Amino acid sequence: MAQAAPTTGGMTRGGRTPDIFSARTHTRARIAISVVTGLIYGDWVAANRRAGGPITGWNLLTGFVSAIVFAVVLWAVMTYAPRLRRELHAAVWAAFAGIAFGFLYSSSGDAILRSIGMALSVAIVTLILMFYRFYTREDAAGHRIR
Repeated sequence: MAQAAPTTGGMTRGGRTPDIFSARTHTRARIAISVVTGLIYGDWVAANRRAGGPITGWNLLTGFVSAIVFAVVLWAVMTYAPRLRRELHAAVWAAFAGIAFGFLYSSSGDAILRSIGMALSVAIVTLILMFYRFYTREDAAGHRIR
């Protein structure tokens, strides 16, 4: 009878957890996450633009366009950014988070300089957090080590 590879606490011998989902499932999940998050973002933009007033056609259009753009860009970041080195990977996530937050904040009608400052703050924090995450989980070539 063949013996199974020894495991420790759910980890395989190589130190990585086994992937129980197929590539097709991961692709579908990436699309679903992008669409759902895009719809939430678009609704949030439309609510900020409306500022408690009546719902208008332009308000709906802004929300739907924002949702589509956000979903497509999020899908692209989730699909293509992992192929980059860890520094660029973190920078792409920081740029995405900063731009998305800046647009969301500016749609509330606040001053543009405050929106820029808030977006830069979010981007810097995201850059630091994502770089740390990728630095501790990838080697210099971008291969996962955990």
